[in-house]
Amino acid sequence: MPPSASAVDFFQLFVPDNVLKNMVVQTNMYARKFQERFGSDGAWVEVTLAEMKAFLGYVISTSVSHCESVLSIWSGGFYSNRSLALVMSQARFEKILKYFHVVAFRSSQTTHGLYKVQPFLDSLQSGFDAAFRPSQTQVLHEPLIDEDPVFIATCTERELRKRKKRKFSLWVRQCSSTGFIIQIYVHLKEGGGPDGLDALKNKPQLHSMVARSLCRNAAGKNYIIFTGPSITSLNLFEEFEKQGIYCCGLLSSRKSDCTGLPPSMLTNPATPLARGQHQIRTKGNMSLICWYNKGHFRFLTNAYSPVQKGVIIKRRSGEIPCPLAVEAFAAHLSYICRYDDKYSKYFISHKPNKTWQQVFWFAISIAVNNAYILYKMSDAYHVKKYSRAQFGERLVRELLGLEDSSPAH
Repeated sequence: MPPSASAVDFFQLFVPDNVLKNMVVQTNMYARKFQERFGSDGAWVEVTLAEMKAFLGYVISTSVSHCESVLSIWSGGFYSNRSLALVMSQARFEKILKYFHVVAFRSSQTTHGLYKVQPFLDSLQSGFDAAFRPSQTQVLHEPLIDEDPVFIATCTERELRKRKKRKFSLWVRQCSSTGFIIQIYVHLKEGGGPDGLDALKNKPQLHSMVARSLCRNAAGKNYIIFTGPSITSLNLFEEFEKQGIYCCGLLSSRKSDCTGLPPSMLTNPATPLARGQHQIRTKGNMSLICWYNKGHFRFLTNAYSPVQKGVIIKRRSGEIPCPLAVEAFAAHLSYICRYDDKYSKYFISHKPNKTWQQVFWFAISIAVNNAYILYKMSDAYHVKKYSRAQFGERLVRELLGLEDSSPAH
């Protein structure tokens, strides 16, 4: 990207004009059909590309202001923003919100519960693949997308009851060097079939299915994937090894699928190990490590040699010896935790009731975060050096047409 590239240029690597034009067509089509069925709406005029960009800009602005309601922009209260409010009237915004669609109608062969948003997720995925080549080390996990704790603490019980429980879980494969989210997988918790089980949490086979889906484009690239206890299993790791994907995962006798692992390594020894000591069992390239540090931690890996030494540095107790696999796991997960702490603050605060819309806005939030990561890696960052919040504000103003998107002029 050139040094003159603007925030919207980075965002449009993932959400280009042709995707936005399709949203315009689908929204207008849905509005026509809705009015044919329920009577005409005299206040409706067809939406344009510029209005669709402004509409996205308004909703993205809630990720910077952290205000639940987009409508507060026009309210005159604490979250109001006069310069943004002048671009479009509140009534017009609400009309677009009423009819907004990515896919207006179900095609005859569609059985997928997310059919209203799947084409957008697919195009977003191809944008991520085309724009970024990830580092060797990656993490599979569920990002922090639950309710803002500040909102939970301040809202009334009635508001909480009105808020519907999320009907999906979102899993990602994330580059552990930059935080860039490489792949998204959305799992619907409800619905028929073997995938649509509410009991997702205690189903290691479902987590294996999630992991396979997230790694379907990773074969043969020598990647090292870090996993949490719910995904870690010997069968999955051996299957991935045949595809040229190597793994390192934390193991839990309660949450993990322990099929094929030696039972003696899964129970704590009668005499506890000293801090920093470990036991190892190997089978081919696979190592099962039991390491002690104020408790027993078990790791399964085929990505690191069990005899290579590492250290974990604690501020108070200094260096604690451990196998290299343990050090690598701790380092990459602490990076992802820091990333989540920083970037989950910039998820869109607008909370619709419809599941497909919730998925859509989460995907847009991830696209904006990914756009910022690419911006920080590019020459454009050295021209302006925007923070994440400034980048978000700049993107909103450019989508609303309030800023010239090319700073060269």
